[in-house]
Amino acid sequence: MSLVNTTFLFLATILVFAMTPGLAFFYGGLVSKNNVVNTMLSVFILCGVCVILFLAVGYEMSFGQDIGGVIGHISHFFLSGFDLTSIQNKDVGITHAAFMAFEMMFAVITPALFVGSIVGRMNFNFLLAFVIFWSLLIYYPLVHMVWTSDGLMASLGVLDFAGGTVVHINAGVTALILSIFLGPRLKKSDDHYNLSWVLLGTAILWIGWYGFNAGSALGVGNVAMNAFLTTTIATAVAMVTWMGLEVFTQGKPTLVGVCTGALCGLVGVTPGTGYVTNVGSCFIGLLCAAGSFLFVNYIKPRLKFDDPLDAFGCHGVSGIIGSILVGAFATKQVNDVVVDNGLFYGGGWKLLGIQTAGTLLTIVFVTIMAALIIFVLKAFLPIRVSKAEETSGLDFSLHGEKADYTVEDHFQDVAKFGSEFKGQLSRLNKK
Repeated sequence: MSLVNTTFLFLATILVFAMTPGLAFFYGGLVSKNNVVNTMLSVFILCGVCVILFLAVGYEMSFGQDIGGVIGHISHFFLSGFDLTSIQNKDVGITHAAFMAFEMMFAVITPALFVGSIVGRMNFNFLLAFVIFWSLLIYYPLVHMVWTSDGLMASLGVLDFAGGTVVHINAGVTALILSIFLGPRLKKSDDHYNLSWVLLGTAILWIGWYGFNAGSALGVGNVAMNAFLTTTIATAVAMVTWMGLEVFTQGKPTLVGVCTGALCGLVGVTPGTGYVTNVGSCFIGLLCAAGSFLFVNYIKPRLKFDDPLDAFGCHGVSGIIGSILVGAFATKQVNDVVVDNGLFYGGGWKLLGIQTAGTLLTIVFVTIMAALIIFVLKAFLPIRVSKAEETSGLDFSLHGEKADYTVEDHFQDVAKFGSEFKGQLSRLNKK
C-alpha cells in the first residue's frame, strides 16, 4: 500500500464530502425563504441514505465482477466477508477501503445535484424512494459501464475522467425528467433567501471540486496536477464569461450569475480535466458557460418545464458540452490513457464521434430509466405535495421548522410584550 497515495485519496475524499453541505448552502441560498429547510434537508439527508446504500450493495454493483458490461455482481451484502484491506489498484497502491470511501462520496453528491429541479413542490418521501431506486437502476450501472474496464461504454472508448457522463449528464437529465413530471410551481418567485449563502456554497463547491477532479487520478502525479490546474482555469474562464455575457445582454453583472458561471466551468471541465491541456480547459470553460447561459436565458423560457435552480441548465447542458469537447481537446501528452488524440490535437474525428455517442447513450439511458422509475413510484406515493402545503412553503408544512424562526420570534416577542421591555428600551433610546 502506498501511504502517500492513500493519504492523498483520504484528503480528496474529505473534499468531495464537503461538496454536499456546500451544495446545500448554494441551493438553500437560492430558494424562497419558506423552502430553505426542505431544500437543505433534501440535499444533506443523502449523506446518510446514499452512504448506507453504497455500502450495502452499491460498491459491488458499481465495481464488482462484470455482468454483461452493465452491472457488477453482488456477492457480499454490506461487504460482509469482503477484504477491504486488499489492494484495489496496483498502479497507485490503494486499497479497496480507500477507493470505496472516495467513490462513496460521488454516490452522495450526484443525486443531491438534481434536488435543484424539484424544490418547493416534491413530496419528501417520494424523493427518498426515488433516490434509492435511481441509485440502484441508473447510477450504479452507469458507474460500471463507464469506469470499469469491462464496462459497455469504457469498451467503446468513451473517456470520462471524473464524472461528465456518470455524474453531471446523469444528474442534469434526471433533473429535467423530474421537473417535467412534477409540473410548474403554483407561484414562481425570483426572490433568493440569502445571496451570502450562494457565494459560500459556491466557494465550498469549488474547493471540494479539487478533490473531485484531482482526486480522480487516485494518486499524486502529473495527471492529478493537471486536473488541479485545468479545474482552476476552466472555472475562472467560465465565471468571467458568464459575467461578460450578463453585462453585454443585461447591462450589469450579478452575484448569482458569477456563481452560476463558476459552477458551469467546474461541471464542464470534469469529464476531461485529466485529459486536456490548460489551453483546452480555457475553451471548455468558455463554451460551457456560453452554452448554459444561452439555454438558461433564451431557450428555457420558451419551454414548459420548471427547473427552479437550473439543475439541467447548468449540470446537464455544461456536462453534455464538456463531455463532447473531450473529443476535441484530449491529448496523449497529458495522459497516456488517451488512445486517440482529440480533433484539435491531430487525432481526427474518431474520439469526437466516440464522445458524442457516449453522451447520447447516457442521455437515452437516463431518460428512459428515470421515467420508468417515476411511473412506478407514482402508483404508490404522491409525487407532489398538496396545494396548501406548496402555498405555505414546505419548511413548516413538512418539517415544522423555519430557517430564520429564531430571529423572527425574537422581534415578535418584543412587539407582543412591549410593555415588559419598556424600561429597557427607554434606557437604550436615551443612549
